[in-house]
Amino acid sequence: MASMKMMTRKVGKYEVGRTIGEGTFAKVKFAQNMETGESVAVKVMVKSSILKHKMVDQIKREISIMKIVRHPNIVRLHEVLASQTKIYIVLEFVTGGELFDRIVHKGRLSENESRCYFQQLIDAVAHCHSKGVYHRDLKPENLLLDSHGNLKVSDFGLSALPQQGVELLHTTCGTPNYVAPEVLCHRGYDGAAADVWSCGVILYVLMAGYLPFDDIDLPTLYQKINVAEFSCPIWFSPGAKSLIHKILDPNPEIRIKIEGIKNDPWFRQNYVAVKQGENEDVNLDDVRAVFDDIEDALSILEWKHGMMEEMRALSKNGT
Repeated sequence: MASMKMMTRKVGKYEVGRTIGEGTFAKVKFAQNMETGESVAVKVMVKSSILKHKMVDQIKREISIMKIVRHPNIVRLHEVLASQTKIYIVLEFVTGGELFDRIVHKGRLSENESRCYFQQLIDAVAHCHSKGVYHRDLKPENLLLDSHGNLKVSDFGLSALPQQGVELLHTTCGTPNYVAPEVLCHRGYDGAAADVWSCGVILYVLMAGYLPFDDIDLPTLYQKINVAEFSCPIWFSPGAKSLIHKILDPNPEIRIKIEGIKNDPWFRQNYVAVKQGENEDVNLDDVRAVFDDIEDALSILEWKHGMMEEMRALSKNGT
């Protein structure tokens, strides 16, 4: 027991324990809210590393987005805390693993099970879009399952918020096999239509157990995606085939929209709309407080760097 005590430390009202995941810029640790006993996941980021890799804006955006998009099928962000050297992002602890692992383990899912996950995915994505948020990296690896088998969308690291007066997005991002053709074309694209395409690829993968577009050669893969060169396996029902073809339409202008998907007869089978809580007022004060501090440090670093460059130039001129 003594060694367990040594392994935990307190951050605010949370007792932080073992590492449960590790990424390039963060460690994810298991923690417990000492006031309520609730289990949470805490993403720990080192400020100096965020500064060094110029990740401040991206991480600030990801945290702000997760606070804005509160929904039962989206991993919940509880709060953001900071020490002198670290940032702590307190998240809902989701215990069921990735949907991707479920596909790997089972090979493919039944049509009913696939439809259930797809309905939850569409609910979550529709909510994001209603808040002006586009995920841009939807894939089974970013879809988690809770202890009741409910889907939770995670990883908003590549998400986009609309800029005032700008209707189209221009950044090419996401995972190639799940990316819409218009995103690959390096022209402006509609974030909502691009997310819908990715949802269609996910539905196909759930039901087939493999990707609709796949090739080791990237140019060939892009070619297949651009013309939507794919075929549905024989076990797909006519309703599922019909909907997938409407979603995986290479022309975003005529591709089915979220409202169309929600009204589709195949989609509506056994559909129970998710119960949404009251619309909460989202407070971004804690995010601002944490990042103002980092941005001040960034300004000082840039000033110091500028001074050093100036001194080097002066010493060169002096010799």
